[in-house]
Amino acid sequence: MKFFKFNIFLILALLSFNLKAQQVASKLGVFQDTLIKISANTVAAQSDAQKTEFNSRFVKTLVEALKMPNSFSFPFDSLKNVSVIKSPDQAFRILSWYVQLENGSYRYYGAIQMNTKSGPLKLFPLIDQTENLNDPNIITNNQKWFGARYYEIIPVTSGNQLPYYVLLGWKGNTQATTKKVIEILSFDKETLTLGAPVFDGKELKGKNRLIFEYAKSNAMTLKTDMKAGMIIFDHLASFDPEIKGRFEYYGSDGTFDGFKIIGGKLKLQEELVLNNDPNANDELYADPKKNVKPIRKF
Repeated sequence: MKFFKFNIFLILALLSFNLKAQQVASKLGVFQDTLIKISANTVAAQSDAQKTEFNSRFVKTLVEALKMPNSFSFPFDSLKNVSVIKSPDQAFRILSWYVQLENGSYRYYGAIQMNTKSGPLKLFPLIDQTENLNDPNIITNNQKWFGARYYEIIPVTSGNQLPYYVLLGWKGNTQATTKKVIEILSFDKETLTLGAPVFDGKELKGKNRLIFEYAKSNAMTLKTDMKAGMIIFDHLASFDPEIKGRFEYYGSDGTFDGFKIIGGKLKLQEELVLNNDPNANDELYADPKKNVKPIRKF
């Protein structure tokens, strides 16, 4: 009889838990619908002032949604303008997006939500300070963020050291060029750090993050390659040997380089020979997707 009563109690507890979970998911779905409408208004706004106003509403609404219990499990996958990616170890997720301004430049927004299970919200807002960073190589924190829309997280562990995370991001820049970023994220108790000297290779000493810049009419691959077991990227070069440092003339020269994780460092591997299968996501972060013109060395 006691066993029977225990089973009844367990069933009722599970039903109650499932009901609460469904109620939370339903409320988060309502939040998501509201966020979709605000996002559409932001994109359609005719002035920077209107875009900023709508985006402020978006941020406030998103934070309210994330305060809901177990919000970490809600995917927000209908927010097409927002990249939502979880770390493979499920420790945190990053939500990041941008607002394109009237002059063709971009402003980035984001937050890192820690996985607190059913505990209170722990959120690190990401404050884009791109324009105020005189040295884009400096080590910063979430209050001084080199903004980007992230699309991949790669954890790196070595021995007893705290893990760090490699973030791959797209960074629309100006009407002439686009950027991509390899950012380094680490946590220490209640703080986080962006940037670290983990790159190992020619001309990489002292680099805390890598920034690639190239012509807006071109595309650049930057992703993990499971077959190669490394982070691979297009080698960028000017189409004219006489024009160096003017990145509106830069694009892929048809070769690939990469980083292999060795001893907790990102070891540069040059002139890779890759035989990759086509991937539907390869064009995802080209800006624009059409009119892509590969550049070759002369």
